[in-house]
Amino acid sequence: MPNKLLIADDHSMTRKGLKLLVECHIGKDWIQEVWTCNQLMKELQSKTYTHLILDIFLSDGSTLEVIPAIRNLYPDLEILIFSMQPIAVYERALMPFRIRYFVSKEANEVETLRLMGQFLTNQRPVPLHVKEEETLPFSGMPAREMDVLHYLLKGWKTTQIADTLNLSVSTVSTLKSRIFERTRTSNVIELMELASIHNVN
Repeated sequence: MPNKLLIADDHSMTRKGLKLLVECHIGKDWIQEVWTCNQLMKELQSKTYTHLILDIFLSDGSTLEVIPAIRNLYPDLEILIFSMQPIAVYERALMPFRIRYFVSKEANEVETLRLMGQFLTNQRPVPLHVKEEETLPFSGMPAREMDVLHYLLKGWKTTQIADTLNLSVSTVSTLKSRIFERTRTSNVIELMELASIHNVN
């Protein structure tokens, strides 16, 4: 089957730039774009893709929330995370979903092309592994904690998060407590300051 690539990113210039980069330097039979989690799931349910380039945050939420559904639809879909977020923070949350490729949006064009080439030709990637000193304080969080963290950093209240993630208020409160404990912070302001230092949002 010819390669079919879907790019999911909420920034139009990022999608266009990626599409142009791939078409000019690597070549693809078919490339489509989406910018919300809702569009992403509709597209994957209506068409067949071989590769997915995915930002961690889209305009209507975190893709960590839909990755399990994506894996149910496409057990063998190759997924590349293309994000400003540090991989150390998301490595544990992504590992169960067999996501093997990661490219930082801060990478230069040569490095981005090299990694995209590996991804689009299904070459074995370098394992997602980071040095221990690079992993603190946000690394190792399970996906649900990462979801809650995302909304806490946006300033959302516990009840709003619970409604959005379809969780009970007590569950969100428990997850929030675990996040504070893991990051050694005692409130959302401290958490936001720490996240800013480590470029997590």
